[in-house]
Amino acid sequence: MEGFAMKIELTGDQALVLSDWLHRVMHKEDFSNVVDDRAVWSALLRISGNLETGLPQIFDSAYSEQLEAARTRLIAELGDFGQAIP
Repeated sequence: MEGFAMKIELTGDQALVLSDWLHRVMHKEDFSNVVDDRAVWSALLRISGNLETGLPQIFDSAYSEQLEAARTRLIAELGDFGQAIP
């Protein structure tokens, strides 16, 4: 789809949590096994790179606290979605 671009908007909390998650999982062998289409890496690398360069919090001394606060807010918004069923 040459010439077509898509814009994805995330909240600051979503961007921070997604950036952290991508950083943790993208270079694991298990994740590489999940990404069974090599072309998908192009999009993943673009998203990861944009998040990395667009989030000054990553370099903040209070990064861990900011990340945890963002995770807490997002989980609260989800309600029961994504919880393990006993």
